[in-house]
Amino acid sequence: MTTFVIVHGSWAGGWYFHDTARLMRAAGHDVYSPTLTGIGKRVHLGHPDVDLSTHILDIVNVIKYENLQDVILVGYSYGGMVTTGVAEQVPDRIAQLIYLDALVPENGQSVADLVPGMVEALTQVAQEFGDGWQIPHDPPHPQKTPHPLKTLTEPVELKNPVAVQLPRTYILFTQNTFPFAPLLASTAARAQEEGWTYRELAVDHTAPETHPEMIADLLLEFA
Repeated sequence: MTTFVIVHGSWAGGWYFHDTARLMRAAGHDVYSPTLTGIGKRVHLGHPDVDLSTHILDIVNVIKYENLQDVILVGYSYGGMVTTGVAEQVPDRIAQLIYLDALVPENGQSVADLVPGMVEALTQVAQEFGDGWQIPHDPPHPQKTPHPLKTLTEPVELKNPVAVQLPRTYILFTQNTFPFAPLLASTAARAQEEGWTYRELAVDHTAPETHPEMIADLLLEFA
């Protein structure tokens, strides 16, 4: 049995991976898909100071207090920011990192650094429609909740030499059409240059919602 912890992206929640997790559990593995503070079913816990460190601590505490070892830590989309920070804090608990069509920050980078211009626009949206600190999902979605702005502006600090040595995989969704698809493609290229394991899926960025079987099958290759 392999233990997976899957971290969702912005505006979503653990629900985004429920079908994937169910299929993986049916194959005999232990799968956690927690929801980050201030989003999804934990939206009521949101406040203006929820930041990237809050979300990193969410996942660190799942690993610590569930006493998880040899974790395959999966970060999807914005979740790659979170898993990168988690690996920095508890590398001894992690067997490998998988970035699932995800952002991969370097030391001192935030989402704002990785996607220039986007966060400025979202800040304006938050000021107009989210009390200055929440970014509503556009278009409206019955399960997608506003995302805390500070999580996109706080940089991640990477100084742990043990974390650097962890095995890493990048999985690129090749049918993306949204504005920052080129960023993910260039991130995938950099991962390959650095010798990471690399895979592709011919799906778009919503695949965890629309193609959970494909996601589960690919992740199970690493079990």
